[in-house]
Amino acid sequence: MKTAYDVIIRPLITEKTTSLVEKGKYTFEVKQGANKIEVKKAIEELFDVNVVSINIINVRKKARRVGRYDGFTPAVRKAIVTLQEGQTLDVFEV
Repeated sequence: MKTAYDVIIRPLITEKTTSLVEKGKYTFEVKQGANKIEVKKAIEELFDVNVVSINIINVRKKARRVGRYDGFTPAVRKAIVTLQEGQTLDVFEV
């Protein structure tokens, strides 16, 4: 049984995601195997809000090189969560 803390890894705070906050959309990094239903339950349980919709994005790993060392950036799964009108999350407030 997955807990809410197993599904949600961390909030993603960038310029693009802070512009989405004005529209009521919040972005989180989630576990690779998590689906929309698990993410919705986890967000509602952790933050006590109503989730309207969820969009999930899979970011593939990319080849990177530092000097003579080759490697990859990690693959990431992101969830963009849309909340009900008038609700906010304190995590993203500055």
